[in-house]
Amino acid sequence: ELQLVESGGGLVQPGGSLTLSCEYRYSSWDISEVGCMGWFRQAPGKGREGIATIYWDEPTTYAPFLKGRFTISRERSKNTVSLQMNNLKPDDSGMYYCASESRSRSVCSIDFTWGGTWGRGVQVTVSS
Repeated sequence: ELQLVESGGGLVQPGGSLTLSCEYRYSSWDISEVGCMGWFRQAPGKGREGIATIYWDEPTTYAPFLKGRFTISRERSKNTVSLQMNNLKPDDSGMYYCASESRSRSVCSIDFTWGGTWGRGVQVTVSS
């Protein structure tokens, strides 16, 4: 059974940085489920929004509103997909979730509805 475990959330001041990590624990028959992975977030009272996606080692989409502040990456040796977040703003606060789904590269994007497997999320709070 595929499991996704997020870590790295916390409280940070505006302008600060955080790195979120998502460890994926899978069996060999689940490997097709971990090629396409993504980060999503949900602020209180708001809907879930896509942040970034990666297809194996290649970032495929970033939300336009990020304006280059976040970077998604994968470290295969550690079965981890990370989200480096810089110049954080109070509006970046919320629960951040890691997700994976069996998708081809062409549809590995935040522009599509995601099902698949989700982690339990980590809280990110940006506040002075």
